[in-house]
Amino acid sequence: MFMLLLLVLLGCGDSTIEYSVNSDEQARSYVASRSPGDASVPPFSGAVQVGPTLYVSGTLGLEENQQVPETAETEARIVLDNIKSSLEAADMTMDDLVYVDVFSSDVSDYDAFNGVYRTYFEKEFPARAFVGSGQLLFGARFEVKAIAVKRE
Repeated sequence: MFMLLLLVLLGCGDSTIEYSVNSDEQARSYVASRSPGDASVPPFSGAVQVGPTLYVSGTLGLEENQQVPETAETEARIVLDNIKSSLEAADMTMDDLVYVDVFSSDVSDYDAFNGVYRTYFEKEFPARAFVGSGQLLFGARFEVKAIAVKRE
């Protein structure tokens, strides 16, 4: 494995920043993968795993009929179940999450989302942002994307 160590000197002082660059490509695996030849589906994969890290695409909490659920709590449960399914496909759990972004079309749903969110974890909560986003696709209340790192 070829490692390149680059030292960059900043200014006139003794400040040094070290960068380590690995020239070998890391293997990737996909959850719900899609390719450019598949024009009938949106142009993204459900999740991509590189090493122990899983990047989960933005996920909605629509019902099976592709409709927005009646309550914010139901939608939160569905979207979090979708995130959980992506994690399980990569042999991970919700406790492997390290960062979560929640986009909300109405920030007054904050408490409803949190009431459901708390029930999905047994260990420490991941870092998280809850962002007022304006209108989401299909009229959804929430879109969630996440990053997980497999615990050892």
